[in-house]
Amino acid sequence: MACEYAIEAYGPDADALPRIVDEALDEVDRVDRLMSHYKSDSPLSRVNREAAQHPVVVDPELFDVIADAMRYHDESNGAFDITVGPLMKAWGFFGGEGRVPSDEELAVARRHVGAAHVMLNPASRTIAFDEPGVELDLGGIGKGYAVDRVVGLFRRRQIAAALVSAGGSTIYALGAPPGRDGWTVAIQDPIDSRKIALTLQLEDRAVSVAGRSEKSFEAGGVTYSHIMDPRTGTPAQGVLSVVVLAPTGTGGDALDDAFFVLGPERSRAYLHRLHSTDVFFFLAASVRERASAGWTLIQQRSRT
Repeated sequence: MACEYAIEAYGPDADALPRIVDEALDEVDRVDRLMSHYKSDSPLSRVNREAAQHPVVVDPELFDVIADAMRYHDESNGAFDITVGPLMKAWGFFGGEGRVPSDEELAVARRHVGAAHVMLNPASRTIAFDEPGVELDLGGIGKGYAVDRVVGLFRRRQIAAALVSAGGSTIYALGAPPGRDGWTVAIQDPIDSRKIALTLQLEDRAVSVAGRSEKSFEAGGVTYSHIMDPRTGTPAQGVLSVVVLAPTGTGGDALDDAFFVLGPERSRAYLHRLHSTDVFFFLAASVRERASAGWTLIQQRSRT
C-alpha cells in the first residue's frame, strides 16, 4: 500500500502480544495482496484486465469493499471515485513525479472515469466495465479498510488498547493506553512539516488525513496535488489538507478525499447526513488574514 503500518498495542499476555501483532501485520499484507493495483497478480488487477471483456467473479470481501466505495461515490455526488486511475496516470502520479498532461491526454483519460462505467451484480458477485480503459484504484479506501481489519482482529483477541497507523494518514485509536484517557495523535502542519498544527485525543475512533503535501508537484506557479477532482479531471484546488474523525478507518479514508475535493461549503450537506464525524479544513490564509502559520482552520461537525 506504499506506506508503513505501525502498531502500538497493550494486552494482558506479554508472551502472546507479539504474536498477535505479527498476525495483525500479516492481515495488512493479505489485504494488500487482494486489493493492490500495483501487483499484477492481485484479484483487483485481474478485474482491471478482464472486466471490459466479461463480468469477473470476485471474492465476497473484495466485492463488498468495491460496493462500499461506490456508495461513498454516490453519497458525495462523485467527489470520491475509485475509477480515477486513468487521471492519476495522465497527471504522472502513478509511479511518477507528476506532470501536466496535454488537453488531448486529459480528454482521453476523462472518457474512462466515472462510476457509470462500472456494473456490480450482487447476485452473481461480478464486476464488469462498459468499455476498455476503465480501471479501479482502491488507494483512497484500502488503507483504512486494512486498519479496520486489524482493529477487528485485536478486539477478537481481547486487546484492550492499540494505536494502528497506516502511514500516518489513517489511524485508529482502540481503547486507551494504561493510565490515560485516550491516545494522543499529532497532526502535521500542512505547510511546515516540522510543526504540529493540531493535537487530538482519541478513543475508539479513527482519524484520516488528506493533504497536498503528501504527493504534489509545482508547474507554472501552481501546486498540483495527487487528490483528483473526478468531475473536472484535474487535481483539487483550494484546500491545503483535511482531517476527518470518523467511526471507522474505512469511512475516514474515503471521506478525507471527498471533503478535500468538495471544500468546506459544499461539504456541509454531505457531512450532516453522516454519523459521529468531524472535519477540519486547513485553508491557505488570504493576504488580509495572513497568520504566522500561513493557514486558517475551519471545523465542521455532523449533526448526530
